[in-house]
Formats: sequence, C-alpha cells, structure tokens
Amino acid sequence: MIELIVIDVDGTLTDGKIYYTSNNEEIKAFNIKDGLMIASWNRLGKKSAIITGRISPMVERRAKELNITYVEQGIREKKRKLESICKKEGINLSNVAVIGDDMNDFSMMKIVNKTFAPADANTFIYDYVSNPLIKKGGEGAVAEMIEILLKEENLYEKFLELWVK
Repeated sequence: MIELIVIDVDGTLTDGKIYYTSNNEEIKAFNIKDGLMIASWNRLGKKSAIITGRISPMVERRAKELNITYVEQGIREKKRKLESICKKEGINLSNVAVIGDDMNDFSMMKIVNKTFAPADANTFIYDYVSNPLIKKGGEGAVAEMIEILLKEENLYEKFLELWVK
C-alpha cells in the first residue's frame, strides 16, 4: 500500500517553464487538477512530499495551500532526502510512489517500486518508469498518478466521498 507520494516540481508539477518578470521575480503555473488530487490524497490520511532541486517561494506557497507534508527544496541528492523522510516517518520504500520527469529524479526512482513520469518526460525516464502517464507535466500528470493509485489501492470510493456528500 502506498503511504507517501513524492513529487518533483519543474516539468512534473509545472510545465517546466520558468518565467521572469522585469522585477526579477520568478513565475510558475500550477494545475488546479493536480492540486485537488494532492489535497484529497492528504485528506485520506496519506503523506506527500515535494523534493526539488530548485528553490522557489511559489513552491512553498503552493505546498502550504495543499497541506503537503514535506517540502524539500534545493536538494541535489534526492535519493538521500527521500530515504531520510522515509526513516523519519517509518515508511518502507516499497510504500512510496515517485513522479519525476528528468535525470535528477532517477536516483529516487531506482529505490522504489512505483514510479510515474509525465508524457513529456526525458525519454530515458519515461521508458524506465513502471507507469508512464498520458498527461504532460503541469497539465494534470500528478492528478493522473493519484487517480491511478486511488483505484489500485481501492480508495477511489473514499476519495469520491470527500467531495460528494
């Protein structure tokens, strides 16, 4: 049973584009469908983590809105950070699902059984993962992953009950 989902940001939770304003502010766009599914996952008593190589105040803000359990930014050794979170939570790596789109996510993907990648992921990653997705990064790929997990874990009815009362 999956207890923790680990999400990369750029190219997975976003479309991978970074926009800069004339004031040197960085802008990212997040998909509302991904957000609803992450929030639902958390409301079902599951855990979520963002592990990303970049640092962005927008990621922190979005993670707070969704009650994401762990927000780890500026991480170069993602595998080590994932192992640390699992140790702290007492979660076996076999109970973790990872979604990522590029080579810096590969170290995490090698140590878990459930891996996902958006349709526009790096070709190596997309071919390597156990669950290649139809949706692109920033266009609902995370929502697609969570929907698959909810159905596989027989939690889809409980998910629907969160919203249909």
